[in-house]
Amino acid sequence: MARSDWRLEGEWLKSCICAWGCPCDFNARPTHGECSGFVGMHITKGYFGQTRLDGLSFFVTVHFPGALHEGNGEAQPIIDERATAEQREGLFEIMSGKHSAEGTLFHIVSLIVTKMHDPIFAPITFEFDKDARTARVLIPGALESTTEPIKNPVTGLPHRIQVMMPEGFEHREGEVASAVIHSLAAVKFDTNGSHSTLAHVVQTPDGVAA
Repeated sequence: MARSDWRLEGEWLKSCICAWGCPCDFNARPTHGECSGFVGMHITKGYFGQTRLDGLSFFVTVHFPGALHEGNGEAQPIIDERATAEQREGLFEIMSGKHSAEGTLFHIVSLIVTKMHDPIFAPITFEFDKDARTARVLIPGALESTTEPIKNPVTGLPHRIQVMMPEGFEHREGEVASAVIHSLAAVKFDTNGSHSTLAHVVQTPDGVAA
């Protein structure tokens, strides 16, 4: 099958139940032996083929019974309700991994997720400030999360740490922060004071461009 061209540029947020630093980024096992979390973005500029995706947001909640590379994961896409039928189809085509090179993010996800729950189309409130390490996601009935800076345990002041991944398939550089998550739909979990990464990304069929 011929691959279609696509591009997603925007604000990227990944939060999970693991300790700050996300062991997955270091090829280590999840903090609690399993992984639950979400990833998503607000697309500032993007397209799939001839279909523009500017201004839309999407998220995916996930659960893996062990380390991600061991597979057997489940996932549920959550798509901005404002997306047209063509835009929804474009996002699903991107997420399918069919239009991505081997070893890139969406291709990898297609291999490690074995159960895909029905998608949710809902209003998405997404607030994001990478430098301040703050974010907020509100999707009624599906996902609620806030991200704030990690606090110094002695002074209480915001603590700053960055993860640089020159060969990362998700992002190149991210700000590490602390998340509160309530996942309410098919993939249910709750966490308080766990890992969050904020990044600006450009994803393409050949991987991360920036």
